[in-house]
Amino acid sequence: MTTLVSDGALPPMYTFIFDIGKTNIKGNVLNDQGETVWSESALNQSIQGPDYTYIDVENVETWLLSCLKKAADQFDINAINITTHGACAVLLDSSGKLALPVMDYECEVVESCNQAYNQIRPDFNQTLSPNLSAGLNLGRQLFWLKQHFAEQFSQVQAVLMYPQYWVWRLTGKLVNEVTSLGCHTDLWQPEIADYSSLVDTLNIRHALPALVNADEVVGKVTPQVANQTGLNTNCQVYAGIHDSNSSFSRYLGQNNGKPFTVVSTGTWVISMAMGADIHALKEEKDMLANVCVLNQPIACARFMGGREFSQICEQTGAKTSDPISAEDLQTIVNDKIFALPAFSAGSGPFVGKQSKITAQPHNGNALATLYLALMIDHELTLLNAKGDIIFGSTSKKNPLMCRLIAQLRPEQNVVLSGDSASTVKGAWVMTKWQQWQDQPQTNIEIAEPAGIENLEDYKALWLAAAQA
Repeated sequence: MTTLVSDGALPPMYTFIFDIGKTNIKGNVLNDQGETVWSESALNQSIQGPDYTYIDVENVETWLLSCLKKAADQFDINAINITTHGACAVLLDSSGKLALPVMDYECEVVESCNQAYNQIRPDFNQTLSPNLSAGLNLGRQLFWLKQHFAEQFSQVQAVLMYPQYWVWRLTGKLVNEVTSLGCHTDLWQPEIADYSSLVDTLNIRHALPALVNADEVVGKVTPQVANQTGLNTNCQVYAGIHDSNSSFSRYLGQNNGKPFTVVSTGTWVISMAMGADIHALKEEKDMLANVCVLNQPIACARFMGGREFSQICEQTGAKTSDPISAEDLQTIVNDKIFALPAFSAGSGPFVGKQSKITAQPHNGNALATLYLALMIDHELTLLNAKGDIIFGSTSKKNPLMCRLIAQLRPEQNVVLSGDSASTVKGAWVMTKWQQWQDQPQTNIEIAEPAGIENLEDYKALWLAAAQA
């Protein structure tokens, strides 16, 4: 679609962001001010195959092309960027076909190789990548696949991180980018910005394409993609980025070098603390170093917060959309009703603990909100996080949770950025990276403390029970 402007001014141009989360896939169109003007979403469903659970990338691509066509019918799209969850790689053979189905990182069958894999995986002090469950360490996925499908694995000519697979499908160009490569894969050494010993142990160095920066244009859409979607053949495709790093990236360069922490929310809640000591990370607490778009290690702590929130609501008969008030929170604190971790196995600072809800609350959503706030507060303490605590889309979705954090951490500002979708906004920022560095932060506010009485006493009781 081409927009005609009668006064000779340049027509408005738009950016399409393809966002693949673990739960949903989304297509978003943003204008030049970074505002979402159009979006569409679908459930992201994996398939239980005969050997392991895998992601149906062909179905995802069909949806993506349809979504791009709808967007291109309405907007002049001149740029595309992709952001996806981590712990995912696509293995291609010499003909560009899938050498093996794309494994879902929640597939537990790979744990059958744990004893052998633990003998070859690099030490935590090399990779700053904790030993995680299921396929959350990408290296474990690759090792298991090599053991069980040796012939197919020997045919692998390209190992693409998940965002860069979609870059390849849109442009035909093979590249990788460090934010996904450095996300608890066991394949990367963040402190020296180089591959770990596992790359050569797996014999995949030859299959790893050249690294590009997250703000680079990799190429233009192929003629085939342009024909299928109606996109202009000059539409540029950027390098792609890991989703939590996408949320984090938009604040880099705008804090005058001061420490700050971004709390990225979704299926995973990840606290990313700029300026925190990476040598103080505790592997057994699911702490790790992610790698930001500047190729620097960032101290992180994480748990499956979105999944756990939903489980608490489900177990208490609540809906995640149920309204809550400060009075609802106060009642739970007064009644000393607790949700105790961990509601998702194999991750978070209380890994291995048995979850428990001590009594039926009158509002399950309020209990889940209290739980989320206490878990985030605990992770910030583990990180010894300093400076501002920044929330994006959560500030709109659950403002009371942000206010609880403000009350629990009175020495720090809880900053509400006002983004409706922080991951998407971050991916858009990477297409405007140089201009963005000089832009002042706008649409932000400081969260007021929630004012819940006896919250500190409640926190102390919760923490003692959680650690018991």
